[in-house]
Amino acid sequence: MTDELELRFLENLQEHGRAKDTISVYRRNLSKLRKSLPEDSNLDPAFLSNWQAELLEQGYSPGTVNSCTATVNSLLEFAGRRDLQAGLLPLNEGTLMPELTRNEYLRLLQTAKLLGKRQTYLLVLLFGTMDLPLHALSCVTVEAVREGWVLVPRRLRVPPCLRAELLAYAGERGIGSGPVFCTRYGKLMDRGNINVRLQSLSRDARVAPEKCNPRCLRKLCIATQEGIRANLELLAEQTYDRLLENEALTVGWSESEVLK
Repeated sequence: MTDELELRFLENLQEHGRAKDTISVYRRNLSKLRKSLPEDSNLDPAFLSNWQAELLEQGYSPGTVNSCTATVNSLLEFAGRRDLQAGLLPLNEGTLMPELTRNEYLRLLQTAKLLGKRQTYLLVLLFGTMDLPLHALSCVTVEAVREGWVLVPRRLRVPPCLRAELLAYAGERGIGSGPVFCTRYGKLMDRGNINVRLQSLSRDARVAPEKCNPRCLRKLCIATQEGIRANLELLAEQTYDRLLENEALTVGWSESEVLK
């Protein structure tokens, strides 16, 4: 997987008449792949299978994972390596993950704060603002938060608002180093403990229990970030088009000049 291969692949799509929006989707899917692909790893079926599982854990639907897989399979076919292609996930219509809205997320935060559940509040804030896999919770250490980056192994930025909250919490609890989220006995919080804490907000926050989990929070985080990026891309395209139009008015051939 090289920059040159990706560029030639995308150029080939354009040459074959693929729509601009379609190429943008391919580019975004390949960007997701690059975030998970260490420099010394190859695009083999074992890696791609693990990548699919990672995407599901990050909150992406099976349909989105299949879209990403199809993009990589197309790249591999273009490179003449169909032997490395991965299979698609089975789609079951009744198993789609429920969507947590931004208002519901804010209600979860407000409810945890009103009930005085500081640790639960921070868990909601953590998974709602960072694209963090649940299994990487141990990577959220005091040292990493101070630096502003968490390695999972890819580098995730800790938003300033979350960083300040976590450091204040760690200071109050006397946690000077190591994982921030521990039980009262000093052990790292496990999946069951976290889910119980998040589920406890369901009734008072008026949010469906099936939405009160790290996966749905991360899915909201990812969707929010992708929506912002899409808006920025559109704004950049519109600004570029206006620039070209202004230049055309300045130096382009006018209709009267063409008629001459």
